[in-house]
Amino acid sequence: MSPPASPATPLVQIASVEKIFHRGSEDVLVLADLNLTVPTGEFLALMGPSGSGKSTLLNLIGGLDRPTKGTVSIAGERVDRLSDRQLAGWRARHIGFVFQLYNLMPVLTAERNVELPLLLTSLTRAERKKHVATALAMVGLSHRAHHFPRTLSGGEQQRVGLARGIVTDPTLLLCDEPTGDLDRKSGDEILDLLQALNREHGKTIVMVTHDPHAAARATRTVHLDKGRLSTAAAP
Repeated sequence: MSPPASPATPLVQIASVEKIFHRGSEDVLVLADLNLTVPTGEFLALMGPSGSGKSTLLNLIGGLDRPTKGTVSIAGERVDRLSDRQLAGWRARHIGFVFQLYNLMPVLTAERNVELPLLLTSLTRAERKKHVATALAMVGLSHRAHHFPRTLSGGEQQRVGLARGIVTDPTLLLCDEPTGDLDRKSGDEILDLLQALNREHGKTIVMVTHDPHAAARATRTVHLDKGRLSTAAAP
């Protein structure tokens, strides 16, 4: 993992962003005049009711979607201006994703699932293997490397998902309800790992969550309601 960067450096800068989805003849405003800055090294929690625009905002930050208006800059680069092909390469270099439902390939072992993002890089097979071993060790699953998802518990599957998210040593880790499908004990284990990545390795993390218990682990919480942001006191 890369060494911690200066916390004063802005990593995510979102300015005057609006997002409209078109459903038939209807325009649905999901995000309205949204402004957000995430400094390097922050662990940010995004909270809000269903339909408030949390996942849409996460997708804009991760280059999976584009704003209708406004700008999205990550590490000084205007992501909203990149072509689809450029975005694919940019995501491979800079973004790690962790999903609520793990999104593991059932026919691949834990080791091979973690390796998948590295297939988009120029690393050799030996280099990929080394990166995978490091990521699995960081989440405490070296001993389960050759197991298939069906033989792993939910918490272990999410740890594989987290290892896959960090295996490229991304600039930014985006987590969409990472504890939403887990019991409290397994969820706390995932949150412990996220905090360690943030505090010990300086990873910048943006986490969408409905759970105040999960949000309390972040260094800052912002709330989305009807596409607009409000800040909350840090836990």
